[in-house]
Amino acid sequence: MTTKTVQDLNALGQAARKAARKLARLSTEDKNRVLINLAGLLRSDQADVLAANQQDYREAKADGLEESLLDRLLLTGERLNGTADEVQRVAELPDPVGEVIETATMPNGLVTSRRRVPLGVVGSIYESRPNVTVDIFGLCLKSGNACILRGGKEAIRSNTALVALLRRALSDAAVTEDAVQFVDNPDRSLVDAMLKMNEYIDLLVPRGGASLVKFVAENATMPAVTGGIGVCHTYVDRSADLKMAVEIVHNAKVRRPSICNALDTLLVHSEVAAEGLPLIAKKLTASGVELHCDKRALSILGPDAPDTALPANEEDWGKEFLSLTAAVKVVDSLDDALEHIETYGSGHSEAIITEDDAAATRFLDEVDAAAVYVNASTQFTDGGQFGLGAEVGISTQKYHARGPMGLKELTSYKWIIVGKGQIRP
Repeated sequence: MTTKTVQDLNALGQAARKAARKLARLSTEDKNRVLINLAGLLRSDQADVLAANQQDYREAKADGLEESLLDRLLLTGERLNGTADEVQRVAELPDPVGEVIETATMPNGLVTSRRRVPLGVVGSIYESRPNVTVDIFGLCLKSGNACILRGGKEAIRSNTALVALLRRALSDAAVTEDAVQFVDNPDRSLVDAMLKMNEYIDLLVPRGGASLVKFVAENATMPAVTGGIGVCHTYVDRSADLKMAVEIVHNAKVRRPSICNALDTLLVHSEVAAEGLPLIAKKLTASGVELHCDKRALSILGPDAPDTALPANEEDWGKEFLSLTAAVKVVDSLDDALEHIETYGSGHSEAIITEDDAAATRFLDEVDAAAVYVNASTQFTDGGQFGLGAEVGISTQKYHARGPMGLKELTSYKWIIVGKGQIRP
């Protein structure tokens, strides 16, 4: 049934809420059976999903969707196999539901503890990336939550085909198909209505560009995890191993430039810029990266600077490029680098390349971000890479969850108190 009205949307909410009560009691074995079924289907039944995705991709390209979003939209057999691997890893993770976080015995003999419980119903509004459909479902199911999914219009066919696989995986394991609800109508008015469904949705996770995240943050009537906007810096310190720096910077920018943890701004200490910056720039530009350089960086690159090295402007600092473009700035100290990151960073992922333990410690202690790296690429900020199996999103907030959100971030807890007849005086 196509979701056409607010009443239809509320019906999805009611079904999800009812399913959530069943999922909260579902055994780990049953949850894992669904996930293993799904991993198998993603590997063996790719034809319909890939055909649907090709339709979405062709239409989105004809409509002028930007390259970074086209890359996120595209599914291949290899990418579906990778998604299946992530689902398999979620099945292998410990079940967080029922975990006792801590326990204590009070002076009066009462035994108190906190036990993990599901949130209930998790809603997600997302753009372009159909793999999010699978990631969110898998983590929600394992953590005992139902989910309501609303993808973008550019991926409507892909998401419809993927949801069909999700429901087959549930049905084959004799688990209610209502565990996943899908808003199969891209009408924007339904997004507005979904943001008011606090009666049914316990947590909302937006995945997309800055405008979507801002809209959700300002209009959601239920708690929302807003984040994922990544303005990510890599700072090459005065004591950096320059060979290492060349490789890390290249990976952070080029591996997948369209993801939120890709490098946006390169900061280079002035004491190593003359030697290091040309090496870094040569490798980046060989991969097609356009460099927006401050005056000092352009001067160092000199007359041999590649054609793709252009003067930077103020808008380049603090910009999430999501493409083969990076801003470059020469700084005189670690303090200058920290100040730049404080001014222009988004609190996502920041890195320092250094052989100086004191500098590394200061960077780790003083940079205010969800993920802070020493001598490693920011491309690792990912639920799978952090051992979470997958992620429902990356939070740049500081409450409830921060960074990649996995199973435990989709649970709450309740107090359990066991007594032997105690009454309060």
